[in-house]
Amino acid sequence: MNLALSRESKEKIVQNLIEKLKDAKGIVLTDYKGMTVFQINKLRDDLKDQSVELKVAKNTLLEKAAKELDIEEMTKNLAGCTAIAFSSEDGVSPAKWLKEYVKKNKLPLEIKSGLVEGKLFEKNEILEIADLPSKDVLIAQAIGGIKAPINSLVFVLQGTLRGLVYTLEAIREKKEKAS
Repeated sequence: MNLALSRESKEKIVQNLIEKLKDAKGIVLTDYKGMTVFQINKLRDDLKDQSVELKVAKNTLLEKAAKELDIEEMTKNLAGCTAIAFSSEDGVSPAKWLKEYVKKNKLPLEIKSGLVEGKLFEKNEILEIADLPSKDVLIAQAIGGIKAPINSLVFVLQGTLRGLVYTLEAIREKKEKAS
């Protein structure tokens, strides 16, 4: 029984990887050695719920796809079993959800490297990125940071204006009593 892939099959896999990776904002390469097929399928299903796709690929085929996309630095030290998690919606979500899933399920999944918004990151950097809030949360925090001083200024100005109104009202009442 020959399990080797035909040249056509390999070319289809490479083209599929190219299509998936070229639109990805975030890519994380992992070593899934020690995981069962059931665990990998469960991980794949759970990541899909978070708009992250997981693919298992031979290193040589992944290297060809990466070379075609001019991101071969991501695959320069590939060894062992490689699974690729990627998202076309958010650059941080593959790292974030993989880290969370591995921690929650105590799996032997090891992060190798990744790309976020086209920039290469090593394992420790990907783990740091996974701890960052999502893009939407960061934007909300930035807007809140900009809005807070403006709200404080409005509050202070309201207090000053209110004091002026009370003073003018007191002067008016005093003049009415005097006349």
